[in-house]
Amino acid sequence: MGKEKEIPKSIQEEIKNAKFGKPESLTRTGYILEVYDKDMKIDAQLYEAVEDGRKIVEGMNLPKKTKPADLMKGTVYEFTINSFKAPLSKTVIEFLKKEMDIEMDAIYQFELTNLELMDVDSDSAGEEESEEE
Repeated sequence: MGKEKEIPKSIQEEIKNAKFGKPESLTRTGYILEVYDKDMKIDAQLYEAVEDGRKIVEGMNLPKKTKPADLMKGTVYEFTINSFKAPLSKTVIEFLKKEMDIEMDAIYQFELTNLELMDVDSDSAGEEESEEE
């Protein structure tokens, strides 16, 4: 078995104590993959990538007014997300690239501030109703 590479304490400390800047508000559409009722969190698949390139964002806290039981998986929502970025030092970036084979220059945190159900099916539903008459 291969030996795991040891991450130096100084690098662990910088990552753990990363200083996040002011949030940037993003609006993305997508759907809920998983709802964690007890934790008040969701995982979401987005149609447009967030700043770091990912389209799946895991463990986003739900806004306090949102009831997990009201959410529907696989239904299109518009998500309003606060994106927080903490840049990493050149030392950490180089270490991650050379030693861990990870291309990363910042740590991101995403906080869900609002989600609204999109009315995607309204056109086709209206057509179906008129056909039945």
